[in-house]
Amino acid sequence: MSRTIPFHFVDVFAVAPLTGNSLAVVDGGGELALELMQNIAREFNQSETTFVLPATRADADWKLRSFTPKGVEVFGAGGHNTLGAWWWLAAAGRLELADGPTWFHQQIGDLVYSLAIWQSQGKLEKIIMRQEAPVAGRQLSNLGALATALGLNAEEIADAVPCQVVSTGAAHLLVPIRDREAVDRISPDAKQLFDLLKEVGGEGCYVFSLDPLQPGTTAYARFFNPTVGISEDPATGTAAGPLASHLVAHSLAQPGVIKVEQGTTLGRTSIIEVVVDAGSVSVSGRGIVVASGAFSI
Repeated sequence: MSRTIPFHFVDVFAVAPLTGNSLAVVDGGGELALELMQNIAREFNQSETTFVLPATRADADWKLRSFTPKGVEVFGAGGHNTLGAWWWLAAAGRLELADGPTWFHQQIGDLVYSLAIWQSQGKLEKIIMRQEAPVAGRQLSNLGALATALGLNAEEIADAVPCQVVSTGAAHLLVPIRDREAVDRISPDAKQLFDLLKEVGGEGCYVFSLDPLQPGTTAYARFFNPTVGISEDPATGTAAGPLASHLVAHSLAQPGVIKVEQGTTLGRTSIIEVVVDAGSVSVSGRGIVVASGAFSI
């Protein structure tokens, strides 16, 4: 006997429908086997598919589980996978919201993270998600190998900040690039990049320049994550948080609001807003629910 499982598509960090990072949100499924969740994520073939589940901790409102098409479960808060799930919960009327910020708590793995949903006169404005305090990891010194892995010349990797792994919940290698044109030309060799990321303890690679197209933004970025099977992601909150804190740490940005442009190369321009303040990092953005349907399994 088949069962029906509702799902929805949310464009996260989007500037208009069909931009930003598309997320599949599955409503429920707490009783689903892990393998079935992984198969559903493979069926959607989005960079991530998020299941909205009852919390198993008393201090959380909902539990979220997110998987890549290869079945890898991803963690950390402030990414498009978590922001999009909460945007759908709010848009679907599943949350009690007041005007201004309403605070909630999300369980991701064994950890609980707080977030605020802003509403003004009954209209959703944005979601703000706190990430963990930034932790600087290993630097990558073999810039020649990195340039080769990215399909660039070594001199196109800038020296404005170190090529370094930074984590605010997920550890990513941050790579400064000379200019936007070079960022757009990057065509990674997945195997070579995978090996370099493993060497320095990075999950994904966030390349960026400091000459963005969108007004009011600071950095122009692309994200590659061969370690979990994502060739390129159009909006990555778990990488924008580390990048903003990295820029502040090296005096290339002031504490406060820092906006990152991502996804333009893919035709899915995204704006990710990060607030860095005294070691605290939060990511905020909007979503657009663009489709709904149901699985029959």
